[in-house]
Amino acid sequence: MNVAEQYGCLVFNDRAMKTRLPKVVYNSFKKNVASGTPLSLADANVIANAMKDWAVELGATHFTHWFQPMTGITAEKHDSFISPSDDGAVIMNFSGKELIKGEPDASSFPSGGLRATFEARGYTAWDPTSYAFIKDKTLCIPTAFCSYTGEALDKKTPLLRSMDALSREALRVLRLFGNTEATRVTSTVGSEQEYFLIDKEMYLKRRDLVFTGRTLFGAKPPKGQELEDHYFGSIKPRVMEFMQDLDETLWKLGVAAKTRHNEVAPAQHELAPVFTTTNIATDHNQLTMEMMRKVADKHGLACLLHEKPFAGINGSGKHNNWSLSTNGGDNLLEPGATPRENAQFLLFLAAVVQAVDEYQGLLRVSVATAGNDHRLGANEAPPAIVSIFLGEELTAIIESIEQSSAYTAKANEPMSIGVDVLPRFPKDTTDRNRTSPFAFTGNKFEFRMVGSSASIADANIALNTIVAEELSKFADVLEKAEDFTLSLNALIKESIKKHKRIIFNGNGYTDEWVEEAERRGLFNFRHTADALPYFVHEENVALFKKHGVLSPVEVHSRYEIMMEHYIKTIKIEAWTMLDIARKEIQPAVGRYTQRLLGIARSKKEVELAPEPECSIVQKISKLAVELYERTEKLEEVLTQDAPSTTAEGMYCSGTVFPAMQALRETADALELVTAKRYWPFPTYGDMLFSV
Repeated sequence: MNVAEQYGCLVFNDRAMKTRLPKVVYNSFKKNVASGTPLSLADANVIANAMKDWAVELGATHFTHWFQPMTGITAEKHDSFISPSDDGAVIMNFSGKELIKGEPDASSFPSGGLRATFEARGYTAWDPTSYAFIKDKTLCIPTAFCSYTGEALDKKTPLLRSMDALSREALRVLRLFGNTEATRVTSTVGSEQEYFLIDKEMYLKRRDLVFTGRTLFGAKPPKGQELEDHYFGSIKPRVMEFMQDLDETLWKLGVAAKTRHNEVAPAQHELAPVFTTTNIATDHNQLTMEMMRKVADKHGLACLLHEKPFAGINGSGKHNNWSLSTNGGDNLLEPGATPRENAQFLLFLAAVVQAVDEYQGLLRVSVATAGNDHRLGANEAPPAIVSIFLGEELTAIIESIEQSSAYTAKANEPMSIGVDVLPRFPKDTTDRNRTSPFAFTGNKFEFRMVGSSASIADANIALNTIVAEELSKFADVLEKAEDFTLSLNALIKESIKKHKRIIFNGNGYTDEWVEEAERRGLFNFRHTADALPYFVHEENVALFKKHGVLSPVEVHSRYEIMMEHYIKTIKIEAWTMLDIARKEIQPAVGRYTQRLLGIARSKKEVELAPEPECSIVQKISKLAVELYERTEKLEEVLTQDAPSTTAEGMYCSGTVFPAMQALRETADALELVTAKRYWPFPTYGDMLFSV
């Protein structure tokens, strides 16, 4: 494959548009996108026709509005290009109206009460900031999705709104620093994607994986990740074939897949792309997850994107590397070359620190899922407590600002700390902290709490909005300042002093940090059911409303959707456990017990001691009784009713899930004493070391 030639060949990108569109239409389109103004219908018709011709030449027969409903995955309804002609034949046709707007059924998507089942109408609207592409011989047009009454029913719409809000408030701040050239500030993201690969045949034999994405049963194998020999290790041939195929597939779709390697756990791997704007990064990550599953299937593999598919070994996250850049290419989270640039950097840094402190609960909500509950707080991922890692050098600088003391750089050159004369300092003067949920890494923040199966839209909606809020507050103060430099200095100092509790550079895995975080007044939402109600707190509803990201109705509907999804996930897992325990594990254990008893009887007949078999039978019988009792208990708690969605979520977390864990504990103990030939499905050892 010639990468340079094939890259983006299935994307209707700038290169394709310049070739196929009249210059006047292309320039008009680019101007409309930059200014956020709508296209004329005439231009839309020209673009649609060119897009159709391009797609048909590449084998496409259908088009679809590709959108991201609140299911967390993408959705699409395909329509063919054909249009009957008078002579009984067909022509290939695609209009500007079809490009700009679609009307999929909205009744069966999660709406949190915004739409009743009998109210089906919903609209998709073309997002021209994200290129159309061809997938499965279908022209896919990235779109937003809203209800007949105008409320957002997707993740793209509020993401675009949050990007607008952030740009608007960031530009206010930049103007105060004399920057009149920038016309847009964009949040950019590089989302690292972790995943597992196992043999497809084994996957299909595990109904828990098929139904829920994670193993609900599974004893610890003799070897796991203890030797740490998989991390960055030599990639096995079968995996390498998959990775190469995946890269080529993504490159053709314009996804800049950059890095690939083995992760810590056996059978775990990672893919990282090049940074791009948050909206496109979100679209690309959704495409990446879809292509991972499809390409894996071609290679006889199953790609697992659940946050914790295997208990006892590392789960998978999605590190959301977030930064801010102007349309002129300036990174606003990178220390500058002049005192004024560094003052600007410190103000933006202070805005992020203040935002994370004031809205730590909202950030936790943005990554809250049933799957991520298994990962957050385990010794493999950030804790459920939100904090910021700045590193020694940057922490020392902001402490000097807070204390109005001189700062001494590592080169031992004393420096005055007045903001207006702050010198340049290096951006990588400290170690990384992999236990930090939100770590500064030189010119960006790495938000490590995002789960591997999640859309990155949720986390970035929250990040963009809370930083926009703090920049708005800063601009309100500085725009009225009589002495800009003095006010700036005082503002940064006050912000650091008030919000330094969120900064923690130590080991986030320790019990001491949990205790320290509580003393600092930081939230510790261990479970999704505890975190989600915070989403609809008054200050969060007001925040989203103020910046036009979500209306109060949309906020409350999303809370209902998220809590319902959590409840349904827990219940599906619980019913799957019951089904497997009763139909697979209990019969298998019974057959093995019967076999042992037969051996014991045979030994007695020839006057041999049957004690080993009898001892094993006693142990298995005790566990089998316990398995039955815990199965019955789980079914009992599953059939209880709750008075509200919130109460049901809390019940699932506090009652149903512990009953599931108890059943699993017994089943896993049975696995360890049951002969392998009788165990009904592949074990951890089988799956993790089969590829």
